[in-house]
Amino acid sequence: MTARVLVVDDIPANLRLLEAKLRAEYFEVALAASGPEALAMTAAWAPDIVLLDVMMPGMDGYEVCRRLKSQPSTGHIPVVMVTALTEQSERVRGLEAGADDFISKPVDTALLFARLRALLRMKQVLDAWRVRAETARELGFDAPPAPNEAFAGARLMLAGGSPDEARAVAVAVAADGMTIDHAPDEASAWDSLQDARHDLAVLCLPLAGGDALRLASRLRAHGDIRELPLLLLAGEDQRQAVLRAFDLGASDHVMRPVDPPELRARVRNQLRRRQYQDLLRRSLDRSLELAVTDSLTGLRNRRYVQRHLDSLLRTGSAATVLLIDVDRFKALNDRHGHAAGDVALKEVASRLREHLRAVDVVARYGGEEFLVVMAGAEEAEAAAVAERLRAAVADTPVMAGSLALTTTVSVGFATTRGPTQVEALIGVADAALYRAKDAGRNRIEAATAEDWARQPG
Repeated sequence: MTARVLVVDDIPANLRLLEAKLRAEYFEVALAASGPEALAMTAAWAPDIVLLDVMMPGMDGYEVCRRLKSQPSTGHIPVVMVTALTEQSERVRGLEAGADDFISKPVDTALLFARLRALLRMKQVLDAWRVRAETARELGFDAPPAPNEAFAGARLMLAGGSPDEARAVAVAVAADGMTIDHAPDEASAWDSLQDARHDLAVLCLPLAGGDALRLASRLRAHGDIRELPLLLLAGEDQRQAVLRAFDLGASDHVMRPVDPPELRARVRNQLRRRQYQDLLRRSLDRSLELAVTDSLTGLRNRRYVQRHLDSLLRTGSAATVLLIDVDRFKALNDRHGHAAGDVALKEVASRLREHLRAVDVVARYGGEEFLVVMAGAEEAEAAAVAERLRAAVADTPVMAGSLALTTTVSVGFATTRGPTQVEALIGVADAALYRAKDAGRNRIEAATAEDWARQPG
């Protein structure tokens, strides 16, 4: 996995050393010797990750990190602080400034690359969602809101660890209003995680009664919980297992003895990233929903129903389409205005939806036309449904304020006869619809052999 890495340090020897290590692993590298230069380079070069020294004259690393994380254009870029400071309070200060990790000098090369790979995997996922969300904004949809910074109520799972350690972790996260469930071994942890009710998992290494790495791997392979943040809790003697766990998809780690402020800071960072990802996913889901939905009636739109019908026909399944047209709709608009016309269309859509099966798809096909796709329906069943829909519209006037609008529809329907193309099936239904209109409207007509014979090809 390669990426663009910006290295920031005011000491040239440190810059050259990290540059050599990164280039040996085929990363693209840019260098900055001060805080202001780092901010300018980040804006101009758009790195995938920033390796940031803490102790720099003028603007220190904490301020650089705060500024990067406060800007929408750079807030998503992972920042790893690299420093000779060893005090636990400095690590917490860096994490609370928004840093994604904090690595001490001299740099452990294997740990550095393991952390880079883990952070880059996460960034690739978030970048994909960001691009899609940006596309949604360009199409006029609402941008997702910023993640909620309040984490009270979050539920964590602690897998493994002694009862004393579990109590210490529970007390630490309780300061932020979080609760923790303790599963003492691999089997109970896996069972507990199946309900998908947890916001983050803390995995203790080593794990009693099982293999911590196997549990990490199973989590990342399980569809419902594969994106659950996974925080490692390990001692210095578990270094190789930590590195391997990062390769398997772990999100972050805390070393024993656990420092409560550091643990809380890392948990908050992971929950914040998860919230951001969930918000973007919901925004995408909403955008996709809007892209296939008619804004006036709330029904599916023409694009969706045509693709749905095409997928159905390509499987060789029998299908029936009903093409439905609101009678004399132009006259209704001319006489009562477009607002009344819109009310009539929405009410017709509501009645159609109400009198169809849940498996049927009804869409606004264009203007005052609607299209219904019924999978597996035979012609006799389709005729009964068409008549039920006609009656549902005709039997009760549409109320537009104080106006009672007498509204009727004409329906033409067609059922597949062997392998059929979308255009042909809709075409013969359209021919039947024209006959219904010509015969006086407010009626149904089935496609005939002559309609099929007139279809091209």
